[in-house]
Amino acid sequence: MATRTIAESVPDARGRFGAYGGRYVPETLMAPLEDLERAYNEARSDASFRQEFDDLLHNFAGRPTPLQFASRLTQYLGGSKIYLKREDLLHTGAHKINNCIGQGLLAVRMGKRRVVAETGAGQHGVATATVAARLGLACTVYMGAEDMERQRLNVFRMRLLGAEVIGVDAGSKTLKDAINEAMRDWVTNVRTTHYLLGSVLGAHPYPAMVRDFHRVIGREARDQILHAEKRLPDWLFACVGGGSNAIGLFNDFLDDANVRMVGVEAGGRGTALGEHAARLAAAAGFAGAKPGVLQGTYTYVLQTADGQISTTHSVSAGLDYPAIGPEHAWLADRGRAEYTAVRDDEAIEAVKTLAKIEGIIPALESAHALAELMRRAPKMRRDEIAILNVSGRGDKDMEILARYE
Repeated sequence: MATRTIAESVPDARGRFGAYGGRYVPETLMAPLEDLERAYNEARSDASFRQEFDDLLHNFAGRPTPLQFASRLTQYLGGSKIYLKREDLLHTGAHKINNCIGQGLLAVRMGKRRVVAETGAGQHGVATATVAARLGLACTVYMGAEDMERQRLNVFRMRLLGAEVIGVDAGSKTLKDAINEAMRDWVTNVRTTHYLLGSVLGAHPYPAMVRDFHRVIGREARDQILHAEKRLPDWLFACVGGGSNAIGLFNDFLDDANVRMVGVEAGGRGTALGEHAARLAAAAGFAGAKPGVLQGTYTYVLQTADGQISTTHSVSAGLDYPAIGPEHAWLADRGRAEYTAVRDDEAIEAVKTLAKIEGIIPALESAHALAELMRRAPKMRRDEIAILNVSGRGDKDMEILARYE
């Protein structure tokens, strides 16, 4: 009997990644989630579904994305050879389109005529609106009022693509509150509507399903680095909000023990609770994270002393979320991936550095991973190889960056 890989060992039949994950939802959502799990399992083994998914990734989204050797950044940092996985070059400007194509096709297969989604930075909302237009689905996107203000360009793009964008004024007016409203909409309209969740979060099967649709990132990166360097990389770096781009990159390298994986969270303005969105970076001094349930899954959640969900802060709307995908919690506990955090000002400086040195303006989310790589690269051996996932482009962040000039 063949030995299962680390990636194949999770989730289990209950949707668990070790102690994490599962399905913590109201009774009314149990049947729809079971229907979704059944439909996904049938689709993933259907050659025609996989062929249509691959065709849209190639001909609509623009895959494969390049693995670019960053020669000037390598020289600037004086350490290891640095490669950039250019997910920012995909249609709509971020890795989010991979998952949206997959779930969009699944919605059509299930006979749903409408999708609802939530978005923080707007990249998932734009990708959802784009795929909905391509597949002829009605689309509603929920977005925190604060995020709508700091990502106005993406709000305009979603509406241009035909989506209804609904602002959420509750709570912190960010991603967590947008997810709550999207889930309420789904509960009300579940017979006609698919909830197109944007990260490796939520109740089973979402964390595994979203991961699977993003595995193409790591598969391509693995083939590309073997072609370019004839060996695997020593390091992988990716930002982690919910964690979809990082899981997508990491997944095909989990069994390669010599490949070190670094997930980078939002360190915000400081280590005190409420000033950051770092869930797994407690070793770096960031306070407030412990296991708990949020929005359908059991994972690390930023909480107050009496167990209330904490407010968060990040200059990057896509990382501004109090919980993390359950597979990341499991990888952290196993010591297979390392998690740290980068402050707002460090991320902004990283954007400026990559722009001036390589002619690439990354999203603020991606810049968190870049800033951590910039800390470490000068200490690495020159024969080491690092891959940074540039998960999205920075056009959407121009107004924010201008305030820091």
